[in-house]
Amino acid sequence: MTLIPVQSHIDLLEKLKVYPNAFLLIFKSGSKVSNCALNNIEKAIDNSTVVFTADVKDVKDIHPEYGIKTAPVLLSFEEAVFKNTYKGCNEVQFYTSVFERNIYVAQHKSDDEKPQKRVTVYSTPSCSWCSTLKNHLNIHGIKYSDIDVSKDQKAAEAMVRKSGQQGVPQTDIGGQIIVGFDKNKINSLLGIGV
Repeated sequence: MTLIPVQSHIDLLEKLKVYPNAFLLIFKSGSKVSNCALNNIEKAIDNSTVVFTADVKDVKDIHPEYGIKTAPVLLSFEEAVFKNTYKGCNEVQFYTSVFERNIYVAQHKSDDEKPQKRVTVYSTPSCSWCSTLKNHLNIHGIKYSDIDVSKDQKAAEAMVRKSGQQGVPQTDIGGQIIVGFDKNKINSLLGIGV
């Protein structure tokens, strides 16, 4: 599918009746970060994915409905119900994972609850510390995406660019990289045991 512009919140709701499992990109035309998100989403989109778009310069009534204060942001809808937000410009692979529903991100929570930071674990099947790390996250109910760098060369290169290190496990928590299984640092960043 291609990107489908929406003109208003009512227009979005009507389109969600036809495509209840869809995404909405709220962006600001002329913004470098928004253009980055648009370009990467266009590269990641497949035939079964529906992505609506709303330019905040023209469409003023959608972002307040969902408590959105920044652009760009990608919203996901399941059965026409708002579920998740993905802020900023992300890599093509991230959007591909979101569209394939192979990535786990914390559910959108009410304003009085603190949303979970985005967590990505870079691992390999033979890495025992990787298993220990993932078990730790699972025990504490932390949602994360798991990228097997032994099968994904581009992801491995991106991991090395971010951290300067080749070893696994590596954990990206809201943009902060942790090399190895540093339990105290991971707990601190994710608010585990607080």
